[in-house]
Amino acid sequence: MSSSVIWYIKEFLRAEWIKNFFTVKTAPLVTPEHFRDYPTLTGNECTHCLRCMMICPSPGAIEVLKNSEDKWEPVIYKGHCLRCGLCVEVCPDKVITSGDILERQEREKTMFLADYHLTVDHAKCMRCGNCSVACPINKEIDPSLAFGASLGSDEVIMRVKDGKLTILHPEKCTGCKTCEKTCPNDSIKVARVVEGFQD
Repeated sequence: MSSSVIWYIKEFLRAEWIKNFFTVKTAPLVTPEHFRDYPTLTGNECTHCLRCMMICPSPGAIEVLKNSEDKWEPVIYKGHCLRCGLCVEVCPDKVITSGDILERQEREKTMFLADYHLTVDHAKCMRCGNCSVACPINKEIDPSLAFGASLGSDEVIMRVKDGKLTILHPEKCTGCKTCEKTCPNDSIKVARVVEGFQD
């Protein structure tokens, strides 16, 4: 026991050990190239496509809201954000950035494309038209919808036509799911599909 204590005392009193103890320095912290920090805004205009919100694996981490200038803008909640960077990768307008994701996408020619599939269960649908009236894209195409007027345009995404809810232009859907939420019979569904591509 006493010999081991003496050994430790000798070891700690060595000049080299004392010098290292007081002068040692750790290497400066360097951010790895692949590190994905919290997303930040690039200044590009947001088109409110909501793809960032749809692909985010962490509920409540990102929300697209109107700013003080009445323009759409993604808001990141750091308490929920996982820093995965998927919102950056899926944004077609490069509104947000994180780490070197945008540079890497440009270099490797990769992208995500989002698509939305609308399906109607005609056995459940009672043709009330709530989905058509509530759809924000339908309202944009036919502003009279906001005042309760009936649909007269075939340019809308969906409408009750010939006694049946018909999907006319699914390619115009932004995947907001307003139709799904307003349907009293749960008869319309919006599937969000995101696929990765490389040129």
